[in-house]
Amino acid sequence: MILSRLYRNDTVLILIAIALGLSLGLLRPELAVRMKPLSDAFLGLIGHAVPLVMFVLVASAVAAFGERGQRTRCAGKVIAYFLLMSVLSLLTGAVVALLLTPGVDALPDAAPLTPALRDLPSVIWTSLAQVVGHTVILPVLMAALLCGLALGLAGDRGEPLRRRLDWLVGGLLKALRLALKFAPLAAFGAMAYTVGRYGPASAWPLLKFVGTLYFACLLFLVVVLGAVARLVGFGLWRLILYIRDELCLVAFTGASVAAVPGLIDKLERAGCARPVVRLTLSTGYTFNLAGSNIYVSGAAVFVAQLAGVALDGTQLAVLLLITLLTSLGSTSAAGSAFLMLTATVAALNLVPLETLGLLIGVERLMKCRSLTNVIGNAVGCVVISAWSGALDREALREALAPRRLAAFPDTVAGKR
Repeated sequence: MILSRLYRNDTVLILIAIALGLSLGLLRPELAVRMKPLSDAFLGLIGHAVPLVMFVLVASAVAAFGERGQRTRCAGKVIAYFLLMSVLSLLTGAVVALLLTPGVDALPDAAPLTPALRDLPSVIWTSLAQVVGHTVILPVLMAALLCGLALGLAGDRGEPLRRRLDWLVGGLLKALRLALKFAPLAAFGAMAYTVGRYGPASAWPLLKFVGTLYFACLLFLVVVLGAVARLVGFGLWRLILYIRDELCLVAFTGASVAAVPGLIDKLERAGCARPVVRLTLSTGYTFNLAGSNIYVSGAAVFVAQLAGVALDGTQLAVLLLITLLTSLGSTSAAGSAFLMLTATVAALNLVPLETLGLLIGVERLMKCRSLTNVIGNAVGCVVISAWSGALDREALREALAPRRLAAFPDTVAGKR
C-alpha cells in the first residue's frame, strides 16, 4: 500500500529520477552523457506546445477578467493591485538571483556574469523590437491579449466563443498534465548528462537555486506582503495562521487550487465581501501568482548565469517586461510556471532551451512557489475589500484574534 502511494507521488518519482541520474553520472559518466536526448525530447515537446497553450491561456484569462470587470465596481482596483504585485514579485526574483548568483561559475564552460548597466531609455524599444523579430512567442502573446480583450468587451455576443475557449483550456491543461508524467525521465536524463559531463560539483548550483528561490519568496512575504498588511491594519502572520489548513493542503498536494474552497469560506467569515472574494480569487489564480513570478524571473536569470550570458541593464529590463507579459498565461495548474519560463527564455533568445533541462529536476521541490501564490491571493482579498470599503473590520479582528488562532477545533476547516 505504501509503495503504491509512493509510486503515484510525482515528487517521489522526481527525487528517485534525480538520484538515479546522479548515480549514473558518477559511476558511468560516458553512458550518462548519452541520456541527454531524454530531457531534450521533453523540452522539445513543451517548446512546440508553448505558442498554442500560451495563446489559449492568456486569451481565456483576459476575456474572463474583462467580463467580470464590467460587472464589478472594484475591477479597476483589482487590476491595479495585481499589476503592482506582479511587478514587485518579478523584481524580487530577478534581484535576489542577481545578488546571490546561484549559477555563476557553476559549470566549467560558463563565463563569469558581469552585468553592465546602460542607458535604458535610448535602447529599450530597439531591444524589444529585436526580441519580437526573433521569436514567435511575443506576437502570439500580443494577439492573445487583444483577442481576450475583444471577447471580454463583446459581452453576451462573445459568450459562445468564451465557452469554447474555456473548454479548450481544460483540454490543453489535461494534455499538459499528461506530458508532465514524463518529467521524471527528463529529470533523469538532465541530471545524468550534467553530472556525467561536468562532474558531481555540477549538482551544487541546483541546491543554490532552490535556496535562492525559497529566500526570494520569504523576502517577498516579509517585506512586500508584510508592509501591505500593516498598511491595511492586520498582521500577515496572523492571516497565515488563520489559513494554515489550506496552506498545509497546498504543501502536501502541490496544487494551489486545492485551497480555493477553504479560502472562500474563511475570507468571507473574516469580513471580506463575497463579490470581492469571488472576483479576487477567481482572477488572482491567473493574474496574481507572485510565487510563480518570482520563480520565472529568478530562474531566467539563473539559466543565463549557467550559460555565461552577461545580462546588462537593457536585457534585464526586457526580461522583466517579457515575464510580465508571459505571466498573463500563468495558472495554478501543475507545470504552468515551467511553461511560463520556457516562453520567457524562448522570447529572450539569449540561451538555448536545453539549458532548462536541469531545472526539471527541482521543479517539484518548489513548494514555496505555491504557498506564496496562496498567501498572496489571501492578502489580496483582504486588501481589495478594505480598499473598496467592503471589509468588516470587526469580523476580521475576531477571526485573526490570537485566542481563535490557537484553537484548531475552532477553525473554519474544523467546522467543515
